[in-house]
Amino acid sequence: MTGSTFGALFRLTSFGESHGPGVGGVVDGCPAGLELCEADIQKELDLRRPGSAKTGTARKESDAVRLLSGVYAGKTIGTPIAFYIANEDQRSADYSELARLFRPGHGDFAYQAKYGLRDPRGGGRSSGRETAARVAGGAIAQRLLASNGLSVYACTLEIGGIACECDDIAMAGLRPYFAGDERIIPVWEERIEHVRALGDSLGGIVRIEARGVPAGLGEPCSANLTPCSPPRSCP
Repeated sequence: MTGSTFGALFRLTSFGESHGPGVGGVVDGCPAGLELCEADIQKELDLRRPGSAKTGTARKESDAVRLLSGVYAGKTIGTPIAFYIANEDQRSADYSELARLFRPGHGDFAYQAKYGLRDPRGGGRSSGRETAARVAGGAIAQRLLASNGLSVYACTLEIGGIACECDDIAMAGLRPYFAGDERIIPVWEERIEHVRALGDSLGGIVRIEARGVPAGLGEPCSANLTPCSPPRSCP
């Protein structure tokens, strides 16, 4: 399943299922000498921790991360960085009906169609639980970027069709929903509570901003499964 590894110079491979023993990942390509400890990763995991917000999943997870390799005395040593996050609140019985049913819009049907089998407990590999590994890997990348003067910010601009402006993207991380404007928060909360009472969910729009990016960084074509086509001559 090659989709579990992404990146080129800095690579993250994630592993684990929603109701397995845990999830985790391996980061390769991180240089030696970068200051890194579990607390650096934990503060980012705490922002997505299940059960920490009434509008998210009811699953309770501490998401405590353990660094297994690649770090010594608070600094990276240039070898693969492995980390692990235990699953603590797997209630597989809650998903017994999903062994024969598919949730609309969920990835479990596509997973079944592709591989011919699946783990129905919480979505297995196609569960949002897998994003914990991405957050942890991203926290390591964030430390590396910061050491080179780069920073990345994000905010929510819209939930359920109700939009707002972003007054200060750097402050959004301190607000509920990462709201671009704190005045929109009670409006969103009212909308979310109404839709949740109906047994439905909402989508949204986010804004991501990278600062301090030097000119010329990166490649001229986005990385995808097919090589960039060569330019064609005019007829």
